[in-house]
Amino acid sequence: MQTGFGGFYDGIAHLFLTPSDLLLVLGLALLAGQQGPQGGRLLLTLLPLSWWIGLAVGQRWGLDLTLALLSTVLFTSVGVLVALSLRLSVQVLAFTVAGSGLLFGLINGFTMPSASSGLPLDVLGVVSAVALLSVLISAQVAATRSTSFCIAVRVAGSWIAAAGLMSLGLLLKA
Repeated sequence: MQTGFGGFYDGIAHLFLTPSDLLLVLGLALLAGQQGPQGGRLLLTLLPLSWWIGLAVGQRWGLDLTLALLSTVLFTSVGVLVALSLRLSVQVLAFTVAGSGLLFGLINGFTMPSASSGLPLDVLGVVSAVALLSVLISAQVAATRSTSFCIAVRVAGSWIAAAGLMSLGLLLKA
């Protein structure tokens, strides 16, 4: 992703211009927010960290991971969990968040250029965008408990799941 503004902004743009990444982060933020403040804190801690680790591994070892089917199934499943408004245990939520972050970080890490020294700015940009977007959405969902807002969150989850199902159909057709 080249915006012309530098590596940091390229990383931010990458998140918002990659539909599967954006839908995953939105879905995880909604899911964590449904779990209450503890879910939001867990998301803020684990998602950026696991995404960064996945990015570092993907850049370092150049893993050619084009796991489109697995990543689509993952964000579709997260959308279904949000639509069902299930109460998850802390361990299940932590595993879902950390596993998702690692997988999507690995996939993104392969596509980003590696820097010879230090932390590449595009990695910092994408991890910052993931952290900011996830904390803002999960905090809003956790703080607002009106019935209509809870229904809107579940509808958003169903739309994420629907987008995933359409993507799965396109992937399996090809």
